[in-house]
Order: sequence, then structure tokens, then C-alpha cells
Amino acid sequence: MTGPDRNFAALHRRFPTSAWMRRGAPKGVPFFAYEFGDSGAGNDGGIAANWAALDALRFVPRYGTTSGPAQVGTRLFGRDYAAPLGMSPVGGLSVVWPGAERLMAAAAQARRTPYVLPVAGGATVEEIAAIAPDVTWMQMYRFAANDHAIGRGLLARVAAAGVDVLVMTMDVPVRTTRSREARSGLTAGFRPDLPMIVQSAMRPRWLMAMLRHGFPRFSMLRGYVGENAGTNEVISFARREMGGAFSWDEVALYRQLWKGKLVVKGILHPEDAERAVSLGVDGIWVSNHGGRQVEGLATSADCLPGIVSAVGGRATVLVDSGIRGGQDVARCLKLGADAAFAGKAFLWSLAAIGDAGPRYALDLMIDELASTLSQAGAGTLEDIRRLEFFPLKGTGND
Repeated sequence: MTGPDRNFAALHRRFPTSAWMRRGAPKGVPFFAYEFGDSGAGNDGGIAANWAALDALRFVPRYGTTSGPAQVGTRLFGRDYAAPLGMSPVGGLSVVWPGAERLMAAAAQARRTPYVLPVAGGATVEEIAAIAPDVTWMQMYRFAANDHAIGRGLLARVAAAGVDVLVMTMDVPVRTTRSREARSGLTAGFRPDLPMIVQSAMRPRWLMAMLRHGFPRFSMLRGYVGENAGTNEVISFARREMGGAFSWDEVALYRQLWKGKLVVKGILHPEDAERAVSLGVDGIWVSNHGGRQVEGLATSADCLPGIVSAVGGRATVLVDSGIRGGQDVARCLKLGADAAFAGKAFLWSLAAIGDAGPRYALDLMIDELASTLSQAGAGTLEDIRRLEFFPLKGTGND
């Protein structure tokens, strides 16, 4: 762990893993905020499957070759990072914790890890790039109207802000309903009713955060609706204008328009990965959207090896969905990923801890990653590829 805050030990005693942060999260934020951040599609079966697929992967350690802390620094798209770990884009994050995007960016900059700003986020790329100039990436959804006029405008803003990595989200052809989100009253936008007001009144830390950081906003898109547009006007605009999965022709268009590094996110099939590489993308992001779109999709962990094989080193391979800590990151590295990204773990940290949550969560995950590698007998990230999962092949245990 690199330069942890002096409060790390105190927080670690209360929240030694992300699971403990999840347990504490409902106590820190209103019910609707927790349900929005923690829920998945259907009965959360996709979330459970992601976790189960990762939990089934168990290292068989090798000893006598390494000692001391493992080295976990890495290089992605020409830039050095403290670990092969990043923060996934999470739309509407400021509903979970007001000001969350700025807090995430500050933590990422302090710990030299990538932060992917969601296009449906509560801060603009200009704000976030100023806070985290060395680690900010930008997510993009599809805006097809008028020959992608909004998309082209966003590309210009992202480039002008100095951001070099663009992430095209491919896996949202339609908007689906999340049952727990619907039950909390958020499906029609952010219109606080009496139950939501009562829930907020019972969580004074969340209310204080809203006073400090302001009402949840969707700032990146506000300028396309009107600078004085309200939150629900922006939500309605986004649902009307932002939709459908990018076609391969549109990926080719963005590859032509975008001069920086281009990543396509939401890939689960090897043939889709091969198609993306053929169009000149720099990165393939394996993801089932964290189980938040359809719960019956294959897991990222199950699909990752096939995609790594199909890519064959021609592009950087990233992964998310189910990443709870450094041990999951190590598992994904063994499966062939170059880096893993987490979403919910940072939501839990915000809800359970508050403003200091994202920085603590990063410290915790990096520490867990280094400890896992060291305990398994891997002194470097490359060493993890040479380890094996149980059951061992050809030993009678398979």
C-alpha cells in the first residue's frame, strides 16, 4: 500500500473488507440511495453469479521463490498506475452520495488509479480533469441523432480537457427496470416524495453531504438541455436522446473521430472482441454491466479467458462485474486481464464512510492485491499468470 491515510488503521478495524462496508452502507444513506447503488436486474441473480464465478477460483500457491511485498504497479495505454485497478463508470452516482464523482476523482488522483467518469454523471469532464488530470478516462453512451451531433460535441470537450482514454459502452441496447430501484421510487427520475424525504431526514450525514456538494445533478449533459434545466429535465432528455447499443459502423466512426485511446465496454463474446480489434480499438472491456441490465447473462469471469485468447495481445483487456477487492483483481489477472475495475465497492465505501470512503477503498484493494500475490508466491503481476487454480490439471485432482 502506497502512503495510506493515517486513518486507515481505524477504518480498517471497522471495515476490514468491502463486505463490511456493504453491511454498513444502509446505515449511512437513505433507503432509496442504497437501493439505487446496490441493486441489479431482476432478483439480483446476475450480481450473485458474478460473485460466485470469482469465488470459485482458488489459487494454489507456490513457495520458496519470493519474499516480501509484491510489486503491483502497472502501465495502461502508455501511462503508469499504482495498480491494475480502476473505478468503473457509475451513472447517477451522486444520488448515492452527493459530490461522489469529485470525491472519486480526487481519490483516484491521490492513489494513481484510473477513474472513468460516466457521461450521466454529476460532474463535467472539465471539472474532473482538473481534479484528476493524470488518471481521468471518459465513458460514452450512444447519441445517434443528427449524425451524432452530441457525441461529436462531447468528444471535442473530452479532448480539450486533456483526457486520452474514451470508453464506449456497448451493452445497453435498451433500458431495463431494476426491481429494487423501482421499489424505492426512482424509476421516474429523481422526484423526492414523502417517503424519500423521511428517509433522507433519518440520514443526517447524507443531508450534510448534499448541503456541501449540492443536489444530485447530471452536469455533463446539462448544457445540451439548458443551463437552468432541472435534474428531471436532464434525465428525460437523456432517456430520449441516449439510447441503443453502438453499431460496429458507429465504432468505426468513433475510431476515426477520436485520436486518443479507444476502449469498447460490455464485450462477452470472443467474436465481438475480434471485430472490435479489427476496427482498431485499443482496449476490450469484458463486462456484463455488473448484473444491472439482465441477470441471466454469462459472467465476466467465465467469458474473460476466451476473449483474452481471441485478442491475442493485440489490445489491452480490462474487466469488471463482481470485483469486490484485491483478491478478485488477482483472479482476473490470472485469467488474462490487464486490469480490473470495481463499481459497487466504491459505492459501499461512500455510503458507509462518507467523503473519505473512495480513498480508503482504494488503499484497501491495493493492499489486498499485494497481499494476495505475495501469499500465492507471486512477486510481480507477471508472476500471477504462472500460478494455477485448483483443481490442478493432470494431477488427479481435476
